[in-house]
Amino acid sequence: MCCDGECRPLGFLLGLPFALVSLLISFVGVLVWIVGLTLTLVCPCFLCLTVIVEVALELVKAPFVVIQWFTQQIPC
Repeated sequence: MCCDGECRPLGFLLGLPFALVSLLISFVGVLVWIVGLTLTLVCPCFLCLTVIVEVALELVKAPFVVIQWFTQQIPC
C-alpha cells in the first residue's frame, strides 16, 4: 500500500522544481569545490578556503536535501 509513510508522490512532484533549481546551484558548488580544493593543494596559505570548500560540498548535496524535505512535508 502507498500510505506506509515512505511513498509520497505529491511531495516529490511539488519539490521537483525546487530540486531542479538546487541542482543548478550544486553545479556552482562543484566548480567552487574544484577551484577551492586546487588552490588549497597548490598553496597552503589558502587554508582559509577550506570553509568555502565545505560550503560548496553542502551545495552539492542540496538537491537531495530539498527533495527529501518536500517529500516529508506532504502527508500521505
